[in-house]
Amino acid sequence: MAKKDQQSHTPPTIKNRKARHDFHIDETYEAGIALKGTEVKSIRDGKASLNEAFAYLRNGEVWLKNMYIKPYKFGSYANHDERRDRKLLLKRREIREIDKHINQKGYTLVPLKLYFKGGYAKVLMGLARGKKQYDKREDIKEKDIRRELDRKIKGNYSVNL
Repeated sequence: MAKKDQQSHTPPTIKNRKARHDFHIDETYEAGIALKGTEVKSIRDGKASLNEAFAYLRNGEVWLKNMYIKPYKFGSYANHDERRDRKLLLKRREIREIDKHINQKGYTLVPLKLYFKGGYAKVLMGLARGKKQYDKREDIKEKDIRRELDRKIKGNYSVNL
């Protein structure tokens, strides 16, 4: 029992790994998110996914659509809908900037990361342009080269050149 008391339970950071693979991220914005009580508890347990989520503007507000949050297992009749639209809390100036960029061709707003900061749930949103197939291949090559160099530097890997 003493071990459990010594370890502090930090809420997990939920990432959207496919976002950086599929998009060029130009700018990022940190936004608060309007959640219900059972949604917060599920996110603290790490039961959420940003994989298919995206944001859109409606009536001067930014909404997050298709974010999955598993229903809380101890919830009652007040449990939440899994994929409801959730309002993002941004400053008016930031919303105007986002609106300007989204109206340009090819830009979209995608969630990159969901985390807790000072007890509040935050979403890191990225202003993104879609990548072409050849861009994705170049990124994979760079990642492989970087990994190989790191192995050489570390000394655990030998390459016959």
